[in-house]
Amino acid sequence: MFKKSQFLGRLIGLSLLISITSSIPVKAATAAEAPRQTSQFRQIEQPWGLKLGVTLGGAALIGLELWWFLLSRASPTRANEDAD
Repeated sequence: MFKKSQFLGRLIGLSLLISITSSIPVKAATAAEAPRQTSQFRQIEQPWGLKLGVTLGGAALIGLELWWFLLSRASPTRANEDAD
């Protein structure tokens, strides 16, 4: 069985890996062609600080949800037999 800290460490590592790889732009297979300009969509470059803040905020919210649903349960206590 996994320990809680091991599980959280792997979850954080996986989320960082996904966030880093998704922010790297992928080159098109035909780089020799000039990029087509369309008036419908335009790429807006975001600052790294904003990207990092959104990524960390999302990871924090996911961690909070996991804590809430999985780890916040009160541990069951044994009934005291001498209380009768």
